[in-house]
Amino acid sequence: MRKMTPSWALDLYHRFLAWLAAILYRHPSRDLIVIGVTGTSGKSSTCYFLAKALEADGSKTGMTSTAFFKVADSEWTNDTKMTMLGRFKLQKMLRNMVDAGCRYAIVETTSQGIVQHRHQEIDYDICVFTNLYPEHLEAHGGFENYKQAKLELFRHTASLPPKSIEKEAAPRIAVLNKDNEHAKDFALKKFDRIVWFGVESDAEYQAKNVASDLEQVAFYIGDTHFEIHTPGEVMVYNAIAAIATAEALGFPREELSARLRAIRGIPGRYEFIHEGQSFHVIVDYAFEPVALERLFDTVSAFKNGRIIHVTGSAGGGRDLSRRPLMGSISAKRADITIVTNEDPYDDDPMKIIEDVAKGAAQSGRKDGVDLFKILDRSEAITKAIGLAESKDIVLITGKGNEPVMAVADGKKIPWDDREVTRSVLKELLGKSEGDDEKETIDVVE
Repeated sequence: MRKMTPSWALDLYHRFLAWLAAILYRHPSRDLIVIGVTGTSGKSSTCYFLAKALEADGSKTGMTSTAFFKVADSEWTNDTKMTMLGRFKLQKMLRNMVDAGCRYAIVETTSQGIVQHRHQEIDYDICVFTNLYPEHLEAHGGFENYKQAKLELFRHTASLPPKSIEKEAAPRIAVLNKDNEHAKDFALKKFDRIVWFGVESDAEYQAKNVASDLEQVAFYIGDTHFEIHTPGEVMVYNAIAAIATAEALGFPREELSARLRAIRGIPGRYEFIHEGQSFHVIVDYAFEPVALERLFDTVSAFKNGRIIHVTGSAGGGRDLSRRPLMGSISAKRADITIVTNEDPYDDDPMKIIEDVAKGAAQSGRKDGVDLFKILDRSEAITKAIGLAESKDIVLITGKGNEPVMAVADGKKIPWDDREVTRSVLKELLGKSEGDDEKETIDVVE
């Protein structure tokens, strides 16, 4: 039916729903300082760092992101398979934040959500741009359309009338990654202030003297030392985006350093699974090529043994060209590639696996030797751990801390890479626990 609906009618429909949802929940964003975080990758980690930083002075904070929802002191995993909630759920979440006494709301804002006007009736105050590179091109019909969708958040925010929170004027700020070639296009003149951050560029917030080991990374901004318990330069970008935003809101740098140092990693983002084994196991959300390359950059810097990689690709008809590329990256960067099911939706999961494996084979992998195709994700993780020896790194990517797997007919199967991995490791070490029964539940849109 939607394919038969004229684009102008569908656009009007989305706008109407956004307006109706805001009316129903009494425009909650007008009572919050709303921070929109957008970009191709790093959004959820930036949101997480920022949420923790903004609580430095006791302020209550809310957050909606791919990984988590947060309303004041309550925090829970996002099990919706939606990065940006639908209009009614999003407005309801913002209303809950207001009712809970939150001052700040952090909204991970996606290009698809923007195209569907989910942002339309939200009074944003600050926009954070993490990065931009080709992704989701099939959904948007090309890179320029994708970029324009991201830019629309900044245009929308810059055009909003002034807002006051508790009789104080809310700031109108753009926080931009200067190292990304597209960042200058997001520096709209209507913002009160443009804040630049980066690692390679001479920016207002530039991370220097970056030093990393397998489990953390340290750096300086000016004379202030920062350390976060998630390694890799990519996490530095996410952290300094949060630091720049929080300091622009008046938070002292030393307090921000202490807040970030207290974070013991981000669930599902470069998360180590320790059960006493002699090798490393890391679970990470990286589901697209650039993020996967950056993850391998981090892991490879500390490689003492082999890298055994469990990977896949999402279905739902999205980004079909990504599949062989994911396999090729794994083949070039890991020693053993195991291709498995991820989130097939209504696509044939074995067809997805074959597409990914084809890219690995074209890059030199041999089926049954250093390339394995295993439909059951639990069996794939078991295979990887069974192959691992002392000092190896088992890397399990694509889902992170997601608590479900999206399958056919709008169903979701309860699933958590971390819990499955722990169960396999315990069994390997003689601490076996019973497998949880998998049940299906309806997807709620």
